[in-house]
Amino acid sequence: MTRRYGYSAHLGFLFTELPFSERFGAARRHGFSAVEHPAPYGVPAAQMAQWLEQAGLPYVQFGLYSGDAAKGEKGLAIFPERRDEFRASVTAGLDYAAAIGVGKLHAMAGILPKTLRQPAHRDCYIENLAWAADRAAERGVVILVEAMSAGAVPDYFIETPDEAAAAIADAGRGNIRLLLDVFHTVNSGLDPLAQIRAHAGAIGHVHIADHPGRHEPGSAGIAFDEVRRALAEAGYDGFIGCEYSPRAGTVGGLTWLAEELAFE
Repeated sequence: MTRRYGYSAHLGFLFTELPFSERFGAARRHGFSAVEHPAPYGVPAAQMAQWLEQAGLPYVQFGLYSGDAAKGEKGLAIFPERRDEFRASVTAGLDYAAAIGVGKLHAMAGILPKTLRQPAHRDCYIENLAWAADRAAERGVVILVEAMSAGAVPDYFIETPDEAAAAIADAGRGNIRLLLDVFHTVNSGLDPLAQIRAHAGAIGHVHIADHPGRHEPGSAGIAFDEVRRALAEAGYDGFIGCEYSPRAGTVGGLTWLAEELAFE
């Protein structure tokens, strides 16, 4: 089975040689058909909408406010004492998404060492996911849940796609989907093809980077033609997000994309 996929440029990783405002047009010129960035809030929504219109690209997904990055925070959803802060982030995220035409929001769980985790943290997480999904459903928006490998993001609350899928099931809302990151999956010692098959129908977005190194496809050991085939067989019909660190400049590392688009 073959399917033509569009590729989304993660502008926090790609084209960082350029000012942020110029990355949108660069993505379009070099073959990407969408863009994404987890934290767009520093740019007024009207300005962001203008950049997207000028580039002729959709913005695929971004994250709810995830705390203080300088302190290593990656999400608020598991912390009972920050429930109000999380819910305010849902409102702000949905408003921004409406202004720029985004239909998917990533709700990061949070970082907490396993020795400090209590049942209340997971209970809060599930409750917050359900609450966010209900608010999002009113606007036709999907909430994404991503697993992040311990080797790359130590102590992240959701480490594997199975853990993410269990949280989605427990939240019990039809508009919560899995953000399957191929790099994190392999970095957790898992077979990405098996994980795609196991979670077929639940995948709402995909991120790719090669492993090891987290560089562009073709730089290491992942067979991305097989990943793409597995996604097609699983019925995934969204964008493939490119969340990788170029080895030697974004443009110089895009041979893989030119070959991919020519092949398709």
